[in-house]
Amino acid sequence: MNLHTNLDLTQRGSNFSVKTTVHIHKLFEMFGFDGVFGRSAVMELLELKGSGASKFLSNLIQADIIEPVSGHGKGKYKFKKV
Repeated sequence: MNLHTNLDLTQRGSNFSVKTTVHIHKLFEMFGFDGVFGRSAVMELLELKGSGASKFLSNLIQADIIEPVSGHGKGKYKFKKV
């Protein structure tokens, strides 16, 4: 992850806790801008339960960090390019 991307994700997620910010960066390191992921991938990568993963994804959508994608099945997302 380059410094600009790192700073941008941090700024967009500035209202998040340190733990959530770390989770965002882990997810980005794994998938980048082009990777598509869903709740199960978030659960596995971040070791969250289903409800925690759903809340995490919901928070990222509200913060305009990720966006839903079509053509990959229901509930799939990718990081939003600025």
